[in-house]
Amino acid sequence: MIKVAILGAGIGREHLAALRELNDDFKVLAVVDQNLERIEEIREGDDFAAYSDTDQALRDPEVDVIDICLPPHLHSKVTQEALAAGKHVICEKPLATSLADIDLISKAARRSKRLVFPVFQYRWGPSLAQLRHLMTEGLTGRIQLAALETHWSRGAEYYAVPWRGTWAGERGGAVLGHAIHNHDLLTHIAGDIESLSAMTATRVNDIETEDCATINFAMTCGALGTSSITLGAAFDQTRLRFVFENLTATSGNAPYAPGSQPWTFTARIADQQAIIDQALIKTPTEAVGFQGFFAQIAMAITGQVNNAVSLEEGAASIGLVTAIYHSARTGERVTLPLSPEHELYEGWMP
Repeated sequence: MIKVAILGAGIGREHLAALRELNDDFKVLAVVDQNLERIEEIREGDDFAAYSDTDQALRDPEVDVIDICLPPHLHSKVTQEALAAGKHVICEKPLATSLADIDLISKAARRSKRLVFPVFQYRWGPSLAQLRHLMTEGLTGRIQLAALETHWSRGAEYYAVPWRGTWAGERGGAVLGHAIHNHDLLTHIAGDIESLSAMTATRVNDIETEDCATINFAMTCGALGTSSITLGAAFDQTRLRFVFENLTATSGNAPYAPGSQPWTFTARIADQQAIIDQALIKTPTEAVGFQGFFAQIAMAITGQVNNAVSLEEGAASIGLVTAIYHSARTGERVTLPLSPEHELYEGWMP
């Protein structure tokens, strides 16, 4: 049984719900929040401890995993503290807010011989399982183009939380806090990014950080990609399209779990559609969202073959955010990966 302490009862509520469903693998020993009332609101009869101080969880010898659901500016610091305490770490996005901090986390993980799992729960769901199955079966052919839309609605109520919309508290805007999951899906499906150009703007809310962006990508495999981001839409909607040599895969509009809704997989040559449809029927089942994410972590910690999100993948996402902000500010096209000599390697804070 893997014993977990959740730090933060905000998004931590979603983590707790998923861990309840995986009670053969996980037991939540503690939830930490400065507001103890928030912990009681999500307890639902569970017998975990309620702490107001993260150190109480870090010092608990029974805890195997620290699950960090805190504001972004605390992620790197608490991850390193948890590793120093001999704990595995699960960390909400972003794992860090500089590539220099990623280096420190990587060193701490090697020293402690513990694992770090950045949170990218969008990867799990029936439709994404279908797409991966079609790719594994060789039915998609090469990817040609990807189009991502992160069109959400965020207004005054959302930004009433004091740290949101600020560089000091949130460390970024829609690029960092909203589209990062879809950008992870881009690299998950299409591979590494070779270069990008980006534009950002603050057009919707009276905040410090960006709430609109457009980005174009060149992938190392030769494919191209686009990302359109706004927090001024009339709805919360995520839409993804991957155009392959042999078929086009198009998501539904589910904002938080794009793999949970049915996708369409349309053959480029009509007489191949039956082959694709037959393969879809044989797709292995998997859990959706956080439940699928945590299930893979349980396998990783217990030494089983797994597809858990790796520290290296989390590091790549931070490199991508760094490159986007650099391009948006300078107008330059940026080549990845970034070297330690890059001017934003120590952080993208303006």
